[in-house]
Amino acid sequence: MSPPRIATKICGLSTPQAVSAALDGGAAYLGFVFFDSSPRNIDLADAARLAEPARGRAQIVAVTVDPSDALLDRIETTLNPDLIQLHGQEPAERVRAVGVRTGAKTIKAMSISTAADLDAAARYEGAADHLMFDAKPPQDAVIPGGTGARFDWSLMIGRRFARPWFLAGGLDPWNVAEAIALSGAPAVDVSSGVERGPGLKDPALITAFLDAVRRA
Repeated sequence: MSPPRIATKICGLSTPQAVSAALDGGAAYLGFVFFDSSPRNIDLADAARLAEPARGRAQIVAVTVDPSDALLDRIETTLNPDLIQLHGQEPAERVRAVGVRTGAKTIKAMSISTAADLDAAARYEGAADHLMFDAKPPQDAVIPGGTGARFDWSLMIGRRFARPWFLAGGLDPWNVAEAIALSGAPAVDVSSGVERGPGLKDPALITAFLDAVRRA
């Protein structure tokens, strides 16, 4: 099966069945979460085993939130990811330093609610290899992403960025085509939208999502 025209990241994987569905459906990126507060948090050794079939087929992404140097070193040694996703409050200098320390490319995720939030992306364009625009989480949320919240995709109309970017936040098999058409996203990221419960990826929903992106 040919990969979708729009690069797709399936995030928060934790089972062989979900990994297989992502790879068989043509996902370009597989995300593994290393953040204790997340229902998608996974042990590094388990992630390394799950990622093995993806080597050479998809990019491996380690998803972190304000990671320490010690955690980054463990991720690099155990998982050897292609990319490190930074989903916390990391300033541009830290994003740049993470890339230098690990040798991996970086994705800087930003929480979006208003046009002003998008304006802030400029500070990261010289530091990150990729940008990600995710919905700003509810005030009482304990995780910065994967909440199922979405932002106004029309905020992306006419926007141009110096780095490749992902659209994230509240995407699912039923709305992703609309999101792509409205935002012009060159890549999309999904987590809770392909789950049957918090952290429980549904292979059928992963397949449906990738099929919807392919048709978009």
